[in-house]
Amino acid sequence: MAPAKLRGMLNISFQLMITVGILFANLINYFTDKISGGWGWRVSLGLAAVPAVIMAGGSIFLPDTPNSLLARGKVDEACDMLRRIRGTTDIAEEYEDLVAASEATKLIENPWSTLLERRYRPQLVMSVIIPTLQQLTGINVVMFYAPVLFKTIGFGGTASLMSAVITGVVNMLATFVSIAAVDRLGRRKLLLQGGCQMIIAQFVLGTLIAIKFGTTGVANISRSYAIVVVFCICVFVSAFAWSWGPLGWLVPSEIFPLEIRSAAQSVVVVFNMAFTFIIAQIFLMMLCRLKFGLFFFFGAMEVIMTVFVYFFLPETKGIPIEEMDRIWGKHWYWSRFVDGDGGNRNVQMASSTV
Repeated sequence: MAPAKLRGMLNISFQLMITVGILFANLINYFTDKISGGWGWRVSLGLAAVPAVIMAGGSIFLPDTPNSLLARGKVDEACDMLRRIRGTTDIAEEYEDLVAASEATKLIENPWSTLLERRYRPQLVMSVIIPTLQQLTGINVVMFYAPVLFKTIGFGGTASLMSAVITGVVNMLATFVSIAAVDRLGRRKLLLQGGCQMIIAQFVLGTLIAIKFGTTGVANISRSYAIVVVFCICVFVSAFAWSWGPLGWLVPSEIFPLEIRSAAQSVVVVFNMAFTFIIAQIFLMMLCRLKFGLFFFFGAMEVIMTVFVYFFLPETKGIPIEEMDRIWGKHWYWSRFVDGDGGNRNVQMASSTV
């Protein structure tokens, strides 16, 4: 529903709300930890029902997209909705693109088998690699286990929860940077800058912890040393929050043509959730075995993801979703899988039919 020139900002607003939720969760955990009697965790879990109620109630008022209406044959309603969300009656060109894309979708019998076709190889690779690399940044190590992590490196119980609150604040504020910059600087610049910043932060963190804790994992750290560690973690969190955090969802959402969008976006979510689960389950074991080496491991993953973006991810800023296919035909590597126009022959067929 978002216009191309504002698509990045509006999409990242979704990620902003996630960071707000993380911050509130950290604040709730901090204060419920002070409840005597050992039942504070019940309050913490029970309050998760509040946003669930808001989402369930809000979905009642959520409008359909023009694409969805066209797919169900509601042509007039789709046209009216497009006028409404654009705030103008001058929608002829965009509407024709939507109709052409909708007609192309009807020609696809099985979007899953279509996704596996050679001409959609770039989209298939991105739907797997981007969500996987997003989780291999190590962000869930920080956000899920921040209290455990801080306590392990010498903070007290309450102090570790407060440190988690601090990272939550940084996470939220840094997302505003992404909202302001994504449609001006583009996706690639933010991903590359954020990747380099995360690499530096991870290797510095690993070095600091190696110097103080060694392989024993036991040490007493001074207040100033602890502040430096927290600062480095905040540098890492801020880099993720304005790069791979929101853009790991934004880029996949805008590169898939309509005929494979549902299948490809499902692949994105599956790989994202799968690696979220895997990292959450094995982190503590990895921390015990690798100790400070864990930070070097994630730093190496960030080197890989930054190199991947530099060589294989084209810029998608300002390109209408209906025209996104053409970026692959101009790419130095992906052009071997698609023709010069991006390889979307179905849309061309539908356009000629319309």
